[in-house]
Amino acid sequence: MSSHQGFVFLQMTPTLQTVVIPYTHLKDKDADLSMKIEQGFGPDGLGILSVSDVPGYTLLRQNLLSLAPRLANLPEKVKSELEDPQSRYNFGWSHGKEKLESGKPDLLKGSFYANPILDKPTTDTALIQRYPAYCGSNIWPQSTMPELEIAFKSLGKLILDVGLLVAYHCDKYVSKVTGMPHNEGIEQIVYRSRCHKGRLLYYFPAENSNDSQDSESMSSWCGWHTDHGSLTGLTYAVFTKDGVEIPCPDSTAGLYIKTRTGQIVKAPKGEKAAGLERSTFALFMQPDWDEKLDFPKAGQGHVHQEANESLTFGEYTEKLLDKYYHQKM
Repeated sequence: MSSHQGFVFLQMTPTLQTVVIPYTHLKDKDADLSMKIEQGFGPDGLGILSVSDVPGYTLLRQNLLSLAPRLANLPEKVKSELEDPQSRYNFGWSHGKEKLESGKPDLLKGSFYANPILDKPTTDTALIQRYPAYCGSNIWPQSTMPELEIAFKSLGKLILDVGLLVAYHCDKYVSKVTGMPHNEGIEQIVYRSRCHKGRLLYYFPAENSNDSQDSESMSSWCGWHTDHGSLTGLTYAVFTKDGVEIPCPDSTAGLYIKTRTGQIVKAPKGEKAAGLERSTFALFMQPDWDEKLDFPKAGQGHVHQEANESLTFGEYTEKLLDKYYHQKM
């Protein structure tokens, strides 16, 4: 995948290579992409595929990712005004609030969260109190960086539109075997959701290449984790040093995937930590907070310990946030 032509979609899940689908094929709803979908998202896939040659993507990616270092280096007082403790920092600015797999606070990266589709998903105060991570409102730095809102929403909306096309072809593939009703497919679940969440990520430059929280761990930059939404859209990162964009200097780092059999497979390129800044963006395409979840039964696939037959997506998310973030205020 070219760094300037497409982005990556992840699905929760091994072919040991990334499947690439050109955008022109993806937007053709009559195209038979079932083989590609199975290779990427099927039982032996990595749970990842790339979409190439997306119109407008290159500029929108650059517009947003170039703002990440500026945002991260705003005065602490300004950034504190962008924090939302009530949502456990799932809206606005977040730094050092999330726990790594070791239990230590994550200090190497800062994040800015927002819903790129709806600034205020609901006005129901009971829902806002119950599901603050999804039902809360966006917090934009209007006076200091007004361009952030425009860039964030533009890229987020583009990724969502492409994600809906991916979801359409996933449903088309699944319905061949299961006869699944149209409104139960992933496309409609993503389309009707009000709680998609974008995350602009900035990795602070370490003073030297060993200066990381878990320097012995290959997951020191981000930490092993499982996304729990429907689809995750990822952009290729931008790497900068002393304010200048540079090619990725280290072939050993980047996106790693752990397969169902425990094999570790490396996806796109990565970086050395010394003095290097890294900026990227993820869009988590998620079910609505009141969407009833249908968990796999024992023996049918990986089941999180929080899984429960009666949970909605909002309830399930709150259980996960209890594990990795500060308790709700």
